[in-house]
Amino acid sequence: MSVSQLCLHQVEPGQEAVIEALALDERETIRLMEMGLLPGTTVKVIRYAPLGDPLEVEVRGYHLSLRRREASGIAVRFV
Repeated sequence: MSVSQLCLHQVEPGQEAVIEALALDERETIRLMEMGLLPGTTVKVIRYAPLGDPLEVEVRGYHLSLRRREASGIAVRFV
């Protein structure tokens, strides 16, 4: 990953980022893509749970909770 590219779990609450790629196993990638997490999509991190897992993101007008492990497989760049 380049300097401006990072994983979704590294984005702070309130910040927006654009999905660059999903680097998970095929089944997880397909499941997340079916929920709207596609390359080029803007996501906003809403909050992290008190222990940091899961995190809540806003994508395509709805809120979605992701495990930290899933979020670590989503490469993003800042808007």
